[in-house]
Amino acid sequence: MTLNILFLTITINKRQMSLEEFRHNEMVEKMIEDNKTRQTMLRPF
Repeated sequence: MTLNILFLTITINKRQMSLEEFRHNEMVEKMIEDNKTRQTMLRPF
C-alpha cells in the first residue's frame, strides 16, 4: 500500500495600500455613510 501525501505551505502577507488607494477607500466609505444617512431621512416611520 502506498500513501502519497502532498505538503503545501501557504503564506499570506498583508498587502500594503498606496496613498491613492487609501484615499479612494476613505472617499468610498464616506459616500456610503452619506447615502445611508440620506436613506434614513427619506424612510417613513
